[in-house]
Amino acid sequence: MTALPGETPGTGGTDTPQDAVSPPDEAGAQEPTADADPASDGAGAAEVVDPASTEAAEPDAGAEAEAANTEGATEAEGASSDAEGAGTDSDTEGAGTDATSAAPELSEAQAELAAQRELRERIEQRKAAKAAPIAAGAGLSGTAADLLAAVRAVESGEKAGSAFFASPAPAQAPRRPAPAAAQPPRTPAPQAAPAPQSASPEALDAARAVLVEGGAPKALARPAVGALGEQAGELLRTDPWQLLAVPGVRPEQADGFARALLGADCGPDDGRRTAALVGWVLERAALQGHTALDAGDVRAALAERAVSDPDAAVREAVEEGVALLFQEGGDEEPEETEAGAEETDEGGLAPDADAPGEPVRVLLGLDRYALAEESLADGLARLVNTCEKAADWAEAAAAAPSPSAAELIRTTAAAGLVTHSGGEAARAEPAALIAAARGLGLRAFGAAHSEDGRRRLSAATGDPDTAVTLAGLLSGAQGPGRDEDGALALDLLVVLDAPQLDVEGAAVLVEALADGARLVLSGDPGVLGSAGAGRVFADVLAARTCPQVVSRTPDPGPIGELVSGIGIGELNQVDAPGKEVVIVPVRDAGEAVHRTVQLVADSVPRAFSIPADETQVITVGHGGAAGTRVLNEALKQRLNPGPGRFGGFDPGDRVVHVPAPGRAVPGVVRSADAEGLHLDCGGVPVVVPQERVESSVRHGWALSAHQAAGMRWPAAVVVLPGDAAQGLSRPWVYTAFGRGERHLSVVHGVDQALPHAVAQVPAQERTTRLRPLLEALPTPDAAS
Repeated sequence: MTALPGETPGTGGTDTPQDAVSPPDEAGAQEPTADADPASDGAGAAEVVDPASTEAAEPDAGAEAEAANTEGATEAEGASSDAEGAGTDSDTEGAGTDATSAAPELSEAQAELAAQRELRERIEQRKAAKAAPIAAGAGLSGTAADLLAAVRAVESGEKAGSAFFASPAPAQAPRRPAPAAAQPPRTPAPQAAPAPQSASPEALDAARAVLVEGGAPKALARPAVGALGEQAGELLRTDPWQLLAVPGVRPEQADGFARALLGADCGPDDGRRTAALVGWVLERAALQGHTALDAGDVRAALAERAVSDPDAAVREAVEEGVALLFQEGGDEEPEETEAGAEETDEGGLAPDADAPGEPVRVLLGLDRYALAEESLADGLARLVNTCEKAADWAEAAAAAPSPSAAELIRTTAAAGLVTHSGGEAARAEPAALIAAARGLGLRAFGAAHSEDGRRRLSAATGDPDTAVTLAGLLSGAQGPGRDEDGALALDLLVVLDAPQLDVEGAAVLVEALADGARLVLSGDPGVLGSAGAGRVFADVLAARTCPQVVSRTPDPGPIGELVSGIGIGELNQVDAPGKEVVIVPVRDAGEAVHRTVQLVADSVPRAFSIPADETQVITVGHGGAAGTRVLNEALKQRLNPGPGRFGGFDPGDRVVHVPAPGRAVPGVVRSADAEGLHLDCGGVPVVVPQERVESSVRHGWALSAHQAAGMRWPAAVVVLPGDAAQGLSRPWVYTAFGRGERHLSVVHGVDQALPHAVAQVPAQERTTRLRPLLEALPTPDAAS
């Protein structure tokens, strides 16, 4: 690596909450005197600090993961200024915003929301069924419990038998294979950014009246109706702690609201308060990627909130259906035991310490994630067991362009579910698989996380019709469409960027695949995980319930060599004769911002002929003196100055659009009119209504690594200000450094914290149930 004239650490924003990092210190900011031009120095290698010699403190992994899962959305309008994690960008879409116009067809985000509503409807049906009193079979769960509840309902006359024929089929129910004839591919239509379902004026007025009476901002009325429904006003009056369901509201704020409404009739152990707190704790855990949480951690969190008897509070929350209780370990398979809390001893939810066998771990989780994990596990097992394993793809494998591609083709021929691991260069192997399958007459498609990933996949396959985005595939805007049973009309689906799959999205995807279809999950295990809850790709790999193919194709060039070393915990010194990798040391945050603008606007275009609009700036977080907000402001002033006459934006501004929480879509502002802000997002025109611009669009010259995952640019400038040290980890560095195709500049102000993070700070573990669920399923060829 080549070192430019330099300086030392500064400060900036991080992905971690602001209270987890030292405050920015701009007192020492100085105007740099040297031009940070990558081409100005001779070729050579930069010195890299030996990881073994570092002494930097290890960052807060939990805070890092929390920020990783919240940064992809935009700030909620009118939400409390004390949103959890002061330095983290809450960036969630404002719920309940009125729509001025409706799109003629479902957009990608609308289809995602519809799929989520379908899952939640199943959850409500499941909870309603379990609410029926049954004297026997209380220990049943899943399909058996649903069937028993249905039988009881019919026997008691509560429901007619025909009422159940209109209910959605269970996730694990088998479906017929897709027909041989595929529907013609659909041409993507111009999209309008989806608006949340409109709230009635009456519901908004009722919610505002209660909020004002309780001393809460009336601006919370719209998100409250979005979170609680049309009866938000009535719910908040009878149970003020329901305010915790509104994004950005903290327990102390809900407590103040409750005291204003209830007076002396409320206290820290009020059942309504403790139930809401349990749900809030689990929702916070989901923002960190967990689909469940250890019961002891939940009790500890309640104790910190002045709950005098956390054990009783947890038991009551389970009985009320706020949370589900699970047991893992022991002699039996993990079993959902919602009604089993009363059978535990006086010490709470922990099992008898004297009981023989393996210790039992007790977990609490929200029903939406429990249903998604169970549905996903059953769906993956269905694909494994319904696939034709005698397919002869020998000739296609023999014609493969590489040994790893041949192995992937042979493995996929004999399995319904396959995992494929590798770096950027290994993406050619799924492309070869898709081409081989289509050569055999199969309907094969590849789905990428982003429009950029779709473009790269289509270039690799040589056929644009074979590549889609995952959101476009599920919405029907791209890909083969659906068959007569509602399943995707395909025989083979390869999902690239699989680490970006969250458990709810994966459950919707697998449910949409017909019996007999093949699914290949392909991705780089070293990158940052999904923005949503779960770790689907890692859990499938760890469960080892399907064949796994590990690519032997290395990423080429100095950037590939550097990133490969980071993946195994080594920050190596690499030769970069063409200045592919450049280190720019800085002293402080002010200098980091100056150097970044200089690199993007002058140095990189002059040295590599890469224009500024093809260079992406990546930093650790949104806040701070060198976070995305500050960097975007500085880059706009230099690259596209203007008054921001369209809600802070001008034509030509680079932006990132957030159509749904956790999804960041880069784009460029084209124009604005009464209809809204017109964007070009990777060649797809998008119209964002005026009332949604502030909450769902932000400038995009600078992104965080979590937003940049799954995308690449000709050049990347990674900014590491001094206060970013605690937000660094090996997956973060691996992801950020791998975003540049031809050039990588590192604005380096964290000193030895960088090699320390690469060597000693691995990915934060997420608590999930998918792995044990998969391990409990029968093996593919188990004897019946």
